Amino acid sequence: MESSVETEAAPAPGRRHVTVRRALIGAVAGCAVLGGVLMVLPPGRQGPPPAPGPVARAATAVGTGTPASLPDLAALIGDREAHLRAHPGDVESWAVLGAAYVERGERTARPRYYPRAEKALRTSLRARPRGNAQALGGLARLAVARNDFRAARSWGEDAVAAAPRRWTVYPALIDAYRGLGDHKAARRARDRLVSLRSGSPVSARVGLVHRDDGRREDAAAALADSVARASTPSERAVRLLAVGELAWERGEPAESLRAYEAALRADSDEHAALAGQGRALAALGRVSEALRSYQSALAKRPLPQYALELGELYESLGMGGAARAQYDVLRERVRAEAAEGVNDELLLGRFEADHGDAATAVRRLRAEWRRHPSVAVADALGWALHRSGAHEEALGFAARATDKEHGGGVRSALYAYHRGAVERALGRTGAARRHLGEALRINPHFSPLLVPSARRALKELGEPEDGGPEEVGATDAEPEEADADDAQAAEAAEDTEGAEGAEGAGEADAEEAGSGATREDAPGSGGPAGTGATRPAGSSGGGADGASRGRAEARPRTGADADTDAGPVPEARPGGGSGGGAREGAGAGAEEAAPGRGAGAAPSPSGAERRPG
Repeated sequence: MESSVETEAAPAPGRRHVTVRRALIGAVAGCAVLGGVLMVLPPGRQGPPPAPGPVARAATAVGTGTPASLPDLAALIGDREAHLRAHPGDVESWAVLGAAYVERGERTARPRYYPRAEKALRTSLRARPRGNAQALGGLARLAVARNDFRAARSWGEDAVAAAPRRWTVYPALIDAYRGLGDHKAARRARDRLVSLRSGSPVSARVGLVHRDDGRREDAAAALADSVARASTPSERAVRLLAVGELAWERGEPAESLRAYEAALRADSDEHAALAGQGRALAALGRVSEALRSYQSALAKRPLPQYALELGELYESLGMGGAARAQYDVLRERVRAEAAEGVNDELLLGRFEADHGDAATAVRRLRAEWRRHPSVAVADALGWALHRSGAHEEALGFAARATDKEHGGGVRSALYAYHRGAVERALGRTGAARRHLGEALRINPHFSPLLVPSARRALKELGEPEDGGPEEVGATDAEPEEADADDAQAAEAAEDTEGAEGAEGAGEADAEEAGSGATREDAPGSGGPAGTGATRPAGSSGGGADGASRGRAEARPRTGADADTDAGPVPEARPGGGSGGGAREGAGAGAEEAAPGRGAGAAPSPSGAERRPG
């Protein structure tokens, strides 16, 4: 009985082997099918790659010279500092850390980061002195941030020589040439950059060079392109900021306000847009909002330029105490920045000319002219000379700042106003009327203090009578003679520059050697291939670009053209008059000419024997 049960319960040996064999065949077949499916699937279909983290984002931005967000920059700096504590010989990490410090200092207006940047970049350069274009380019950008354009040119040209096809070194070099007033070299460097790369950073530099040449429509198109090509919100915000600045210079406060607001929407840490908002809101009559914007900008990005603008807005509103408080903030910020190697002499000279001691302004700006003979410095020095009573010499620098043949291609309402005020002090009524009117046509809101002054001056000058007095006829009806006067005035500035050049060269070199961002062994001024040789300090930066426009502007002027300068024909703007019935702005305003101001400064002698005051 038991054997019968056991016989029924046990499976037959043959059937057991068949079951095992079938199971093995099924497993093998399943593996084969799965393997075939995996072989057929494309390699990228397993899912999207992970998004780069803050360190990777900031490293990419810093490596390509594009703006990075402040939180990403902080993450990158912390990461590289920790890495270098464990690997102090990593040359590239030192260069990345230095560039990140420069970017952070610029974005926050905290110059205390600049000495740290210089230390990191020089460490990288010492470890790899040959061919280290990354560190050399970082030092060029640091020098630009410190407004030391001579050092920036030296570092930038060395970077280009080390790596001629490394496009990221050209933007800082272009900025250096612009700061030195060498517009020909800036255009050559721009052309080389365009041949190597396209994209948002390239379009942005192209737009700035067009702006310096007075080609505002081309500048606007290039800057709009840079916004469209921006790859991150932070980059978009910086590009929109440049669009807003150009719109402001064109006298379009509503358009500039839209650009500044868009910049803040893209990146709320772009605090420079707050100051731009304040400027535009004040022009639109929204004064309370303008004051709040300026105050917020100063709290978050305390640049001395913002303190000056806010102080002048307070002064135009009759709030003298509040204005003086802002001027004290300006002086404090300038001292703090100077301790970190930042050169604010141009800003300080402008401030002293309008709100301090004109003789001190002349002294500061003469020294700055020897270092950086740019259009901006020419305008500021001419204005300071005018305020100190040296009107004849002032006109030479004012003409240089507004004469396209000598590099003054930029369309600036402030420069035109300064020239008109100087000409009025010299009794050149027709020329004064022309340039004061041009200032208001370019931008009828360019200054809360000077716009009312320009309107008053034009009202006092009145409209020329039929036929006009002799001086008006000599200035307006005979363009060749007027052009000769302009050329003579510009030559006077060149004579002054030449007379000061020899005695100023050694002094400027000594100042350069003592500056924190300058190099101990700066090379000669010969430019690398692709950028062209740089000019001697003080030579003009006029260019041959746009020769057809230059020929058109040089034609004999008759009729309506007789009211324009030798430079580009001013663009007419709705409501932009030349005085007469123009409504005066509110506020105290500063008088456009103050021959008695700074009476202690004697007018400088004529000819080439002028010396610093």
